[in-house]
Amino acid sequence: MSNLIILLSGLIVGTIIFHSAIVAPTVFRTLGESDASVFLRTIFPKFFLFLTLISVVNFLMALIDGQSGVMVIAAVSAVLMGIAYGLIPITNRSRDEGLQQRFSQLHRVSVLLTVGVLSINVVAIFL
Repeated sequence: MSNLIILLSGLIVGTIIFHSAIVAPTVFRTLGESDASVFLRTIFPKFFLFLTLISVVNFLMALIDGQSGVMVIAAVSAVLMGIAYGLIPITNRSRDEGLQQRFSQLHRVSVLLTVGVLSINVVAIFL
């Protein structure tokens, strides 16, 4: 069970790194602004929901295995990714309404939430 818990934290870390280092830059390099917007508005909800789901599964596995440190990390990860998911409609509306400063702030919050989840799951791998 311990190996599965480590694997799930690693999956979260790998997903975030892959999305940030490969998917997002490729989208911005290869798609026009309109197509990139459609793609990103489709993929980000799935990205945050996937990370939330994996975090919940990791929480349950850590609960069963009695790993309280990983339980806390997984619970925090699930909550943070749930918040990021919840910010999507507000962020999109800000962009659509031309509220650039508000969009930038909301985008920054979602990035910081994701970096936080990345960081704590790196720690979880070594617990």
